[in-house]
Amino acid sequence: MIELRTPAEIEAMRPAGRFVASVLTATSRAADVGVNLLDLDALAHDMIRAEGAESCYIDYHPSFGGSPFGKVICTSVNDAALHGLPHDYVLRDGDLLSLDFAASVDGWVCDSAISIVVGDPREEDLALIATVERALAAGIEQAHPGRRMGDISGAIGDVADDAGYPVNLDFGGHGVGRTMHGEPHVPNDGRRGRGLKLKAGLVIAIEPWFIPDTDEIVTDADGWTLRSRTGTRAAHAEHTVAITADGPIVLTARDEA
Repeated sequence: MIELRTPAEIEAMRPAGRFVASVLTATSRAADVGVNLLDLDALAHDMIRAEGAESCYIDYHPSFGGSPFGKVICTSVNDAALHGLPHDYVLRDGDLLSLDFAASVDGWVCDSAISIVVGDPREEDLALIATVERALAAGIEQAHPGRRMGDISGAIGDVADDAGYPVNLDFGGHGVGRTMHGEPHVPNDGRRGRGLKLKAGLVIAIEPWFIPDTDEIVTDADGWTLRSRTGTRAAHAEHTVAITADGPIVLTARDEA
């Protein structure tokens, strides 16, 4: 069921958005050559405790997950595109790292993701990250009452198409509110002018993720980490966005953290 939030409820979601943004800021700054992924998870866990927040991940066990996630942040490295389960891996020079984090504060959930390069970057990785960030911005720009879900999806897909990237439609954005994943689904490609009519009060996570040469993914033995079938690197970006009469509000903007 799709739920619309009142202006007061959207305001009540702001602390969750600021907290999620602060954790992504802290973990992305802490990520460096020689840092273990488990240390980044521990940092996020410490911040959850200090805030009095609740993890959306640690007990999360949807149908596509091999077991309860057991960690509090997703750490996807290089060809890992989504749902990277933190494990005993030490970051190396040039690694492309995507961090995805969701948490509940006072019963309200926000969700966000960022991709960075650790150490000296490859130009192609920087271009990939810039493209996924551009797609996210294009999708957010369409998040106005009266427009259609296809306008958001089509804007994201147009950026991918311009870069020559295929788009996977199995995983995309979603509704956010009292839980991390709700209706509606927000595909990363679509036809403008089609789909659900957007209304004020709709809160969604918009999350493009791209692999330059394939839309096919495979699941690691851990039951969670999704990798590109070709071994090509991937990038992911996400914000929780409230659609209002005055335009989109990015609740997880990191400049507000």
